[in-house]
Amino acid sequence: MKPNTVIFWLRGEAAVVLAASAAAYHWLGGGWLLFAALFLLPDLSLLAYLRGSATGARLYNLAHSYATPAAGALTEALAIGALPSPLWLVWIAHIAFDRTAGYGLKDASGFHATHLGTIGRANP
Repeated sequence: MKPNTVIFWLRGEAAVVLAASAAAYHWLGGGWLLFAALFLLPDLSLLAYLRGSATGARLYNLAHSYATPAAGALTEALAIGALPSPLWLVWIAHIAFDRTAGYGLKDASGFHATHLGTIGRANP
């Protein structure tokens, strides 16, 4: 497979996750105003870049990995013995939206280097 084909598949997969998480959120009775209010919350992790590229990449990746909200939802489900809050799906939808748009997990070398390729303008 050519690299651009792999990226196409990864972004397409993310689009499916975005649609599924939004549908599940709706099915579980989540309100869209709350969804909109919380949707960009994971991007607060970008503030970690103020401490340098390595710290920024680590915290951004933690906030933008499907494993983080999935672990939170699993922990909540085990603790309460019922379905977890649909709010975890907002986080998953945010990650999927970013991946669909081409914003991948960051490399410590700089914000523009991601697992989905380079984002933004090319360095001069």
